[in-house]
Amino acid sequence: MDFEAVYRENFAHVYRFLPSLCRDAHLAEELTQDTFDRAFRKGEQFNGRCELKTWLCSIARNAYLSECRRARRPAPPAEAALDVDPDDRDGVLRIHRALHDLAEPYKEVFTLRTLGELRYSEIGALFGRSENWARVTYYRAKVRLRERVGKEREHDGED
Repeated sequence: MDFEAVYRENFAHVYRFLPSLCRDAHLAEELTQDTFDRAFRKGEQFNGRCELKTWLCSIARNAYLSECRRARRPAPPAEAALDVDPDDRDGVLRIHRALHDLAEPYKEVFTLRTLGELRYSEIGALFGRSENWARVTYYRAKVRLRERVGKEREHDGED
């Protein structure tokens, strides 16, 4: 694999992807460099089952999650996909609890689509599945999250 060419052709895509996760341009630059460093070291793991840029974005996402764990930084909120006011601290907390408890692959598909802003085709490729599988899985994840958030809201006596 010609890593110089890979870097030139994919840098912009990876760099645009990361700010959607971390909401910090400086951190996005660092993570972009880390992503290509990891890709260089793990180049033999790329099997061609998905687009190269999709593989790089999955590395970037993992680099971001590693950074969050290292810095004990919370991942960005997912309330937008579930129509919750970001200023409603209780609602946001309900979403985070529900997302934390969500089973795989629903949790990862929801996160990749909502926070990572990946296309359904890219998500499907990451899982070795179809675009339609990714759409259905994302929809089911949203339904499950809404149900859990609604049950918590009822339990807390808000409705």
